[in-house]
Amino acid sequence: MGDLNVAKLKTKKDRANYIHHLLNDIKALDLMCEKGLIEDGPLRIGAEQEFCIVNNEFLPVNKSLELLEDINDEHFTTEISNYNLEINLDAFQLGSDSFSKLHEQLDELFNKAKQAASKKNTKLILTGILPSLSVNNVDEKSMTAVERYSFLNEAIKQHRRKSFDIHIKGVDELNLLHDSVMLEGCNTSFQVHLQLSPKTFVDDYNWAQAIAGPILSACTNSPILFGKELWSETRIALFTQSIDTRANSYLLNEKQSRVSFGNHWQTGSISDIFKDNISRFRSFLTTHFIKDSVEMIENNETPKLRALGLHNGTVYPWNRVCYGVIDGKPNLRIENRYLPSGPTTIDEIANMMFWVGVMLGKPKKYENIHKQWDFKDVKTNFFNAARYGSATQFYWNGKYIPSQDLILNELLPMAYKGLYRYGVTPKDAEYYLKVIKDRVRGNNGSEWLTRNFRALLQTHKRFEAMQVLTANMYEKQERGYPVSTWDKLYPKNDAKFIKTKLVKHAMSSDIFSVDKNDSIELVLNIMKWKNIHHLPVINTDSGLVGLLTWTDVETYLGQPKRQNSSVSKLMKTELLTTGEYTTLEEAKRLMTDNAVGCLPVVKDNKLVGLITKNDLD
Repeated sequence: MGDLNVAKLKTKKDRANYIHHLLNDIKALDLMCEKGLIEDGPLRIGAEQEFCIVNNEFLPVNKSLELLEDINDEHFTTEISNYNLEINLDAFQLGSDSFSKLHEQLDELFNKAKQAASKKNTKLILTGILPSLSVNNVDEKSMTAVERYSFLNEAIKQHRRKSFDIHIKGVDELNLLHDSVMLEGCNTSFQVHLQLSPKTFVDDYNWAQAIAGPILSACTNSPILFGKELWSETRIALFTQSIDTRANSYLLNEKQSRVSFGNHWQTGSISDIFKDNISRFRSFLTTHFIKDSVEMIENNETPKLRALGLHNGTVYPWNRVCYGVIDGKPNLRIENRYLPSGPTTIDEIANMMFWVGVMLGKPKKYENIHKQWDFKDVKTNFFNAARYGSATQFYWNGKYIPSQDLILNELLPMAYKGLYRYGVTPKDAEYYLKVIKDRVRGNNGSEWLTRNFRALLQTHKRFEAMQVLTANMYEKQERGYPVSTWDKLYPKNDAKFIKTKLVKHAMSSDIFSVDKNDSIELVLNIMKWKNIHHLPVINTDSGLVGLLTWTDVETYLGQPKRQNSSVSKLMKTELLTTGEYTTLEEAKRLMTDNAVGCLPVVKDNKLVGLITKNDLD
């Protein structure tokens, strides 16, 4: 959980003071490592659960602060989007039934939030990216009213000095120019923490990098963004681009994004991992510093390293090193940030146990992995897993292995050994790791979402399909069975929960258009080929400048000489338009009152769709 009591770095004095404390924290960390003050055991596990808030029509709703006040529990905190919240679970000592105890606390807290949500006519959903999200939900109006988020947004925008150019290509393609960091709020994660011994920490961190791809491939749950089918775990691409401070990729100091898998193995000390981030990325925020960290160590006090923690909170490697203090003792842990939220809490705890087990079950042959494997192979594995999920082929130990074979034949047995080595009960290990085994042999969250979304698109317009998919995901989550047991939806699935039909539910967004300089001959042929009666005229910026109807052009049939005329001479320029979120009732009234057969749908003067009388039937 990030520190919410922050301020912007404004003056040279502020920056100098912050940098002094930041570098002092690094000295203090080195000193604690030298003196053996970092706790060596027992090991602990913990997690952070992010979730989405939706209304009764399964659309995101900005009620996080209201909900947080009603829940009134220090385990809960805000996220950057006002339709998200986060639960910070307690740290549990690893061993025995620690995973089922953590699961029990997670369910207890999530149920507490559900009860509060029901009083607000809202529902809570666990998912990596909410399928019913639209671009309309990611503007600054949806930002949670907490200074930390506005400071971060302003600082990154100022640093970039240009909009965020988002490009993600999967089965579909997303191209989006966005003006804030709010796209980051589309991502909801189940972030897992594992405390490790300082003696082997750097080698353990490299192992965490090595296994990231195969672990992720079994856990993907975020294939759909804004109604487009992208990566199996689209969060990986989206988060990287949505909070990128680089104006271009060739800036000298920032050759990698703040959200990154990294570019190399770690080979130095623990503090070298932090030093690398400090060297690459500048600080945006500061806070109040009262005590000197080095002096605290000399006085037998344990420092919190607040300056280092603040900087660490604005750098987002998928495996992040974190420093903390529990019961007055300092510790080091790895925060696994790539696991998505959902589809159920059982799936999440299974993901967590799988990762922790493989982390702790590392065979001796994989020690000093940085001397055996090329880092680029490991990085390639990670991004291939994000793209292709369970269909990934991994380059593992010198050869290509399908994801299913690698997990079932090597990683799951390794996980059992690691868990038993640290005293986890066979009952817990069998229960949760069977969830992984069944999922690998069946379907994971991304597979279920993708297959059913494609089926729904056969009988629903895209926006309605997004809602229906979200509604059914919620229904299955509430039953509590892992995603491997979820059955397919019927294509004509009931959408009676949608009370207010909008233009966005009925409009066509895959529309053909022409330029004002195109010929009438081209217009006639497009209309005949595609059996359409309305053709918008747009400029190079997708701005709507005119409209042609079949009635306008049919008189040109059989008159080839006249067909050379340009569209600009014939198109209507005084247009009646509507917006995506206008009700269908209002759109129908507009058409009837003005005797028109269609309405162009515009957003910020850009054409985004077309709705006709046929769409209203």
